[in-house]
Amino acid sequence: MSSLHRIRVLGRELHVRSTATSERVRQIEEYVNNTIQELESSTACNDPLKIAILALLNVTELYLDVSSESMNCSEADNKRIFRLLQQIEDSTK
Repeated sequence: MSSLHRIRVLGRELHVRSTATSERVRQIEEYVNNTIQELESSTACNDPLKIAILALLNVTELYLDVSSESMNCSEADNKRIFRLLQQIEDSTK
């Protein structure tokens, strides 16, 4: 069930609905704000929209990296399981 949460990003208060727990929403809010702060301190850009876009791009890159790594692990795990099943099958012949 989704709940309404109040967060603050780029100095603006937002109300968002999420099925995540309040603690998880706070973690996400903190991560987004930390990413924005890092970008603000490492670039000369003062445009909040550009900073938000850069933050979105950084978070998306991280998500895709993690997603790709997860898929690679799953393939490796599936191959290992298949080999183990073959060994079990061969040993019962």
